[in-house]
Amino acid sequence: MGAAFSMADIISVLYFNDVLKYDAKKPDWEERDKFILSKGHASYALYAVLAKAGYFSEEELWHVGKPDSKFGGHPKMYDIPGVEASTGALGHGLSFAIGVAYSNKVDKKDSHIYVILGDGECQEGSVWEGALSAPTLELDNLTVIVDHNKLQAMDDLESIVHMKPFAEKWKAFGWNVLEIDGHNYEEIKKALLVREKSKPTLIIANTIKGKGVSFMENVPIWHYRMPNEQELPVLMKELGLTEADLKLGKA
Repeated sequence: MGAAFSMADIISVLYFNDVLKYDAKKPDWEERDKFILSKGHASYALYAVLAKAGYFSEEELWHVGKPDSKFGGHPKMYDIPGVEASTGALGHGLSFAIGVAYSNKVDKKDSHIYVILGDGECQEGSVWEGALSAPTLELDNLTVIVDHNKLQAMDDLESIVHMKPFAEKWKAFGWNVLEIDGHNYEEIKKALLVREKSKPTLIIANTIKGKGVSFMENVPIWHYRMPNEQELPVLMKELGLTEADLKLGKA
């Protein structure tokens, strides 16, 4: 949940602020833009946005994580409308997106590809292979957003592998690099619409893991945990949820 909350503002702007070109009634529309959630463990945010966008009914969200549900802990393409890639094995989403972006460029298709990476995910070698490839292919139809909450599963990012200077690494590889507040809607939208000829764009979105829930914010354990009976009422109050919302889910 912590990973989903840190990127919730970013994905909301992407889908609901005239950025991503899509048609929820025609998920396979050829001219659509594509969004690939490389950090697949944040799938709860993606599922919520796809439901709000009209890809499926919000009632289906109450089946998330249950036996035989198509809504698992990681998103799965073909099973869920609007999911463009099966992700969760970290480090693969960027290379997948580069393949799609390059294909679109060769076919002269007016379709933009967006990817969200986790900052901990950026310790994967495959990410840096992709980081080298995209500028070489001049993929100006590719925008990558790094959800930079500075935490990963076990600890602070820098305590596991030193990533600094982060922006300079991407710049050295040939990316157009922007750095923003990942919870500021105006900054997010402005950055998502940036295009630089012959260069892919990398947005470093500074975020807070567990954003919006006081006891989750900046606490690594919420990479894994779910709220217990004592924590759930606090979470609901802070997110503006009511008992009626909870009963709807049980129904």
